[in-house]
Amino acid sequence: MVANAGKQFSIRSVEATKGFDADGARVTVTPRFNLEDNDRDVVVNYNNDKTNIKLTASADNQKVTISQQINGDNRLAPTVNSNGDLSLEWERRLSDDSSLTATLKPNDSLDVEWRDAAWTANVNMPIDGTNINGANVSIKRDVSF
Repeated sequence: MVANAGKQFSIRSVEATKGFDADGARVTVTPRFNLEDNDRDVVVNYNNDKTNIKLTASADNQKVTISQQINGDNRLAPTVNSNGDLSLEWERRLSDDSSLTATLKPNDSLDVEWRDAAWTANVNMPIDGTNINGANVSIKRDVSF
């Protein structure tokens, strides 16, 4: 549950997860309610060793992602949306605490995230056909006290 407290207490969102084991796999079901936006959906996740299937469904939209760990360093995850949108995510582990993740959404964007220990660099490049229309770059560092 996510809530705001101050002069007035209000609940922003509520979610619950229930899981069970089935033939060596883990299945979880998570209904989610966002009370601010009146959005409701359910996420069903199936995880079996190197394969993860995630289905997100609401009244307006359905999305399925199939994530496959190719080897110890590479993971691919295509996503198909009920409105016809496609995306492909590739994650490459560079070391124990470093990875590079690229997500391509055709005719939309190419996003690249480089994590190196406490540092994270993100590059978002909007795509229009075969043109890249500039890039947004951000760099941050996690600091623990």
